[in-house]
Order: sequence, then C-alpha cells, then structure tokens
Amino acid sequence: MSEDRKPNKKAQKSAETRRRILEAAGELFVAQGYGATMLQQIADKAGVAVQTVYFVFGNKRRLLKELVDVTIAGDDRPVATLERPWFRDALDAATAQEHLRLYVAGTRAVLERVAPMTKVLQIAVATDPEIADMWPDERDPRYTVTQTAADSLMAKPGARPEVSQAADLLYGVLSPELYLVFTRDRGWTPERFERWAHDTLRSQLCTN
Repeated sequence: MSEDRKPNKKAQKSAETRRRILEAAGELFVAQGYGATMLQQIADKAGVAVQTVYFVFGNKRRLLKELVDVTIAGDDRPVATLERPWFRDALDAATAQEHLRLYVAGTRAVLERVAPMTKVLQIAVATDPEIADMWPDERDPRYTVTQTAADSLMAKPGARPEVSQAADLLYGVLSPELYLVFTRDRGWTPERFERWAHDTLRSQLCTN
C-alpha cells in the first residue's frame, strides 16, 4: 500500500511546484513585464531553486507559453477550449438566448484570468519573435472559438436571421482589450461587465 502511495505523493509535489512557479511567474510578468523579470526572481517568489525552474520548464519562453496556455484553460489538463464543459454547455443550449447567456458567462471567467496577461504577451512577442513561433497556427485561436460559438448560436431558435457578422460581434465585445477598458480603466466589476456584454450582444443577436 505504501509503495502505491509514493508515486502519488511525488506527482502531487511536482504538480504543486509547477503551480507555484506558474503563479509566481504570472504575478511578476504582470507587475514588471516579461523582459524585466528574471528566472531567479520567479524562483525566489515560488520558494524553489532557480535550477528547478529550468528543470521544469527549460527556459523563460517555455514558461511563458505554459503560463498563457494554463491561464486560458484555467488548469493544466490537455483539454482544448472547444471541449471545455462551459463551452459544450453553450453549444448544447436549446435557444440562442440560453446559448448566449452561458457563452458570455464562460468567456467572462476566461477574461478574468487572461486579460491581465494580454499586454504582457503582446510586448513579449514584439521584443522576442521566437515567442510567437511557439503558437504556430496562422489563424487566431480565439477567433476560431468565437466562430464556432457564433455558428452554433445563429442556428438556434431566437437568433436574428439577418445578422451576418455574429462572430465579429462576439469577438469584439468579449475581447480582453475591451474587458480591461471597463474593469481596469473604468473600475467596473467583472459581474457588471458580464451583464453589459450579455445585454449588448443579446440586443444585436437575439430576437428578444
């Protein structure tokens, strides 16, 4: 029995170490910027040796890549956004109105995590072109998700049949940039942003 427990304890310890490093990196990247943050600072904040950071992630670029991926997903499980329960629930909704409600709520939760990292990533890519190469897809993955959601929504009862740019509306209103304008610059709560985004999109995309 004790032999069976040892691997679990080791795996739990490794996962906790990874989580602490990612959490420390996220806080420092947002506060100081990607370029100004040293791996030693991340290690100190996470309470580990800098060699551990190198062992777990390899280098700072790979650490940023995993941080962004985990931040978008909300965890480190290898499950794409299109297969996440909140997204599938929206796709499975019977009406356009219910689909929109679930999609906006789920996206707001993602934006709370992702929006602060947006500027960090933009500056990092601008200063280190190799970072962009770690996301090789030519098409914006956020737009791919948005297009899938829009196609499903507009095929349901309650959608406005005359709307042809549903994906663009979802993409713009639920963008990290706009989320930050309201919540960071104007002091809105995430809940207020969600209500506004839902009401704005519903008036554009749904019949009532």
